[in-house]
Amino acid sequence: MKHPFLGQIPFIRINENSGFLLIAGPCVVENREVLFQTADHLKSICLKLNIPLIFKSSYRKANRTSISSFQGLGDVEALQLLGEVRSDLELPVITDVHESTEVDLAARFADVLQIPAFLSRQTELILAAARTGKPVNLKKGQFLSADSMRFGVEKILETGNRQILLTERGTSFGYNDLVVDFRGIPLMKSLGFPVVLDITHSLQSPNQASGMAGGHPELIETLARAGIAAGVDGIFMETHPDPAHALSDGANMLPLDQAENLLIKLKILYQSVNQIDEK
Repeated sequence: MKHPFLGQIPFIRINENSGFLLIAGPCVVENREVLFQTADHLKSICLKLNIPLIFKSSYRKANRTSISSFQGLGDVEALQLLGEVRSDLELPVITDVHESTEVDLAARFADVLQIPAFLSRQTELILAAARTGKPVNLKKGQFLSADSMRFGVEKILETGNRQILLTERGTSFGYNDLVVDFRGIPLMKSLGFPVVLDITHSLQSPNQASGMAGGHPELIETLARAGIAAGVDGIFMETHPDPAHALSDGANMLPLDQAENLLIKLKILYQSVNQIDEK
C-alpha cells in the first residue's frame, strides 16, 4: 500500500503483496447473527486473498426517505455489537457519524469514522470526526464535483489529522439516478490520499415513489472492474446474506455468497493494473 497510515489501523493486515483495500459489510446493524455471519465470511475470504478488510456497518441510518424505513436498533446497542465484531473477530470497523455530538461515542467502538455523502459539507461534523484522531472516510456528495473534495480535505487537515480516505459514490443524474464519472478518480487521487469506489451505492436509483431506493446490483461487477482499471485504491461494497430481506438498501447489496468470486476477479485485475503502472 502506498499510504502508510492504513497499516496503522488496528487489526488491518497489509504487506507488499496485499490487494486493494476492501470496506465491506451490511448496510446497517440489523442483529448480531447477520453482523457476525457477514463479518466472519468476509474475513475468511480476505485472509485467503490477502486483501486488507475494514468491516462496515452503520449503527443508525439517519438518511431515510420514508418515516417507516428501519433506522436502527438504538445507537448504543448497535455500536456495542460492532465493538464485539472488532474484538471477537479482530477486524477493524468503520461506521457513519451524522452529528458532531455523536462522534465521541462512535469513536469508542470504531477504528475509522465515515462522513456520509449527504453530509460531506457539514463543517462541524467533519472537524469533530477529525479531532478524534481516527482516520476519516469522507464520501463525496452526490452534488459535488471531484475537484471540490479538496475543501473537505482541507477541513480535516486543519485539525492536524492526515489520515484521510476519499470515497466516490456516484453523482446525481436527474431526480432518480446516479452516474459515476471516472475522471474524478485521478482528480481525487491527486489530493494525495487513498481513493475508494463505492460499487453498491453508486448503483442506487434514489427517491423512488415507494419511498425506498431501487438499484442495479447486476452491474456491481462491471462498476468494480471499471474502478480498479481507473486506479482506485479501494473498493467499498455493502453485502448481506439475504439482500431481499435486508432492512436497509437491499436493492443495492451484493449477496454474500457472491463476494468471493467477485473479489477473486478484482484481485487479478488489480495485480494486472499495478504491473502495467510499474512498467
